[in-house]
Amino acid sequence: MRNNRLLVWSRRVLIIAVGLLVLAIAAGWLYLRGSLAQLDGLHQAAGLETTASIARDAHGVPVISGGSRGDVAYATGFVHAQERFFQMDLLRRVAAGELSELFGDRALPLDKSHRMHRFRARGELALKTMPAADRALLDRYVAGVNDGLNALGAKPFEYALVGLPPRAWSPADTLLVIWAMYFDLQGNLESRELARGWFREHATEEQRAFLSPEATPWDAPLDAQGVATGDVVIPAAPPAWWGQPQAAGTPAPARVAQAEFFNTVGSNNWAVAGARSDTGAAIVADDMHLGIQLPAIWYRAALQFPDGKGGQRRMVGVTLPGTPFVVVGSNGHVAWGFTNSYGDYLDLIALDSDPAKPGQVRTQAGWETPVAHEETILVKGAPAARLVVRETSLGPIRDVDGRSYAVHWTAHLPGAVNFNAGKLESADTLEQALALAPTLGIPAQNFVAGDDKGNIGWTVAGPLPRREARGLVSTYPLTADDAAGRWQGWLAPEEYPKVVNPAEGHLATANSRQLAGEGAALIGDGGYDLGARTHQVRDGLASLGAKTDVKKVYAIGLDDRALFLTAWRERAMGALDAKAIAGNARRAEARALLKDGWTGKASVDSVGYRITRGFIYALYDILYGGANVELAKIDPKSSMSAVSARWPVVLARVLDQQPAGWLPSQYPDWQALELAALDRAIADLTKDGQPLSAATWGQRNTAASAHPMASAIPLLGKYLKVAPDMLPGDQHMPRVAGPTFGQSERLTVSPGHEEQGIFNMPGGQSGHPLSPYFLDGRIDWLTGRESPLLPGPAQHTLTFVK
Repeated sequence: MRNNRLLVWSRRVLIIAVGLLVLAIAAGWLYLRGSLAQLDGLHQAAGLETTASIARDAHGVPVISGGSRGDVAYATGFVHAQERFFQMDLLRRVAAGELSELFGDRALPLDKSHRMHRFRARGELALKTMPAADRALLDRYVAGVNDGLNALGAKPFEYALVGLPPRAWSPADTLLVIWAMYFDLQGNLESRELARGWFREHATEEQRAFLSPEATPWDAPLDAQGVATGDVVIPAAPPAWWGQPQAAGTPAPARVAQAEFFNTVGSNNWAVAGARSDTGAAIVADDMHLGIQLPAIWYRAALQFPDGKGGQRRMVGVTLPGTPFVVVGSNGHVAWGFTNSYGDYLDLIALDSDPAKPGQVRTQAGWETPVAHEETILVKGAPAARLVVRETSLGPIRDVDGRSYAVHWTAHLPGAVNFNAGKLESADTLEQALALAPTLGIPAQNFVAGDDKGNIGWTVAGPLPRREARGLVSTYPLTADDAAGRWQGWLAPEEYPKVVNPAEGHLATANSRQLAGEGAALIGDGGYDLGARTHQVRDGLASLGAKTDVKKVYAIGLDDRALFLTAWRERAMGALDAKAIAGNARRAEARALLKDGWTGKASVDSVGYRITRGFIYALYDILYGGANVELAKIDPKSSMSAVSARWPVVLARVLDQQPAGWLPSQYPDWQALELAALDRAIADLTKDGQPLSAATWGQRNTAASAHPMASAIPLLGKYLKVAPDMLPGDQHMPRVAGPTFGQSERLTVSPGHEEQGIFNMPGGQSGHPLSPYFLDGRIDWLTGRESPLLPGPAQHTLTFVK
């Protein structure tokens, strides 16, 4: 009897437990559903001037229309908040150094490094001088963001996981989103300066000239076919650290070089003149290289509003959630795109001190007392952290390796962020767009544009400091006696270099040196790429012939031919001669795979490509590893690749010329060095016990895109990640692709012919995993399929009324 009662109660408890679990799952499901964006119906909006609507197509891409620009800004803020608020929150917190409030003390080191720049305080100051029309537009966007957030049936699901409510959006937050892009695009400049300072102290002038050349044969500037490389000779001896084996007990670098994706922030953009297009209008293409996390960084949209002349203006392209404008796209008359310019926009100024002047430091401006600002960093689950920021007239002070530096960065100066990007909406000609570009308050970018009359051109968009021209190489930490660190505001727009309607009918930039002429010194060298991508894009455009179209111009971005690594494959095969492979099965297999497993591309099935790539990076480890160990002690992001992205060209010259003094003493000859690198690469590719023949490029180059909260939801995390898709492409070719980094969008458009435009990106419109728009369009991005730029017929319409 007693056993029966126990059995009955056990069943009841089990039923109750199962019921509670079902209720919990149902409640969670309903909560998640509640935080989905509103797609249809009416929404009453305070402050609306006329009316506005959001009409989404089958892929969730909206046409945002309104009777005034302010109403469109409101609706844009609304849809951004409903689809991407958590992403916006992360961007503002990254810039302000406020991530610890959400994620605890694990985010504190990043917050401290970013809080040093005090961008929230700078944002509040910038608002005070913002033109009234810009401020009015910003306020309407902010109102839309907060109404969109409050209109959700439940707060975005991410806040349930972090255990905090979302914080309302403020006008300064939109400026912080722009500053977040400064970190993304120029955040390595400090590390580069520190690395080059160490390099200056550990190499002679002749060694520096050889190891960090101003130009290489791969450069493809806009104003010439190439850049004169000069007669830089290989010095008789290398620096002491060259090829030195690591001392016993020295910690190895955190990551193997060949697994790294060096110089990952970049982009490609190019344009073809109307004389070569099938419509007579220019064709502009752009793919910005950024993280390919989920949700995608960009939000697609078409914006429609009165043009002030009795007609309508339509903007189509990508917006950045947190800001109200189309960043890259077309306004019907002019189309434009960006690539990171990699100019010299930051100086580290070594500060002098004197016991006789306590509390003071000396800069180029003389002796001064830094102003101390106490910053409070809120930390989830822990007491708030205090950070004292000392600021000089040239910027905040950073202490590194026993030295103090003023961080003199364009991002700190008034005008570094503004709303001038909105003026591109009304540009009707290339000339007008090129005049506006220098006034944009964004991280300085290569700006490539074309108009509906067929004109194309390039200039730099964003602030360029007025400084003493220092050439391209001397971006080392400056001393207090170096006048080059004293800036006199910004260059005027008419002083910016530009290239308009080149004779060949096309132009391209891809993060390498833009100019061979004197204008190059105005930009400076902040870590240019070595030029292989630009070279390949330029030659690809030339190969299109006298007449081309949008589809052919778009296809340039899918070019994954391994032109740069071809010579490296030949070097590897040369080292693996009959003597080298005799009795060594792994080397023999490697040679066979280099011969037969080479497709000439960074294709997912190519083992030969992966071995070749491993070979070059293993050589980098062997020859630069000693320096990198020392540089990592100064700054985690400092390395010899930061000193010069042209190191592969330097290594090629060393291997081809084989200067006797440069052979590390532990190797009897140059072939032994190359074989050591190949053996290291082979060992790395087979370290998990897999056969070398299975080590394809796709196995390594596999997409790892995920939502930031994927690891926080063990049961649902799989829905916040993408499938392990193998990606063709690599860094030194137009089709840039890495596991977490690559072409964040691909856009090709001819202004005035937007219906022919092509677009794709690695994720969908929504940041919500239950939305049908979460991953919509990803297959097009993976395969390179030509999907339309313009939104299709409306499937859902949300209308705003007073």
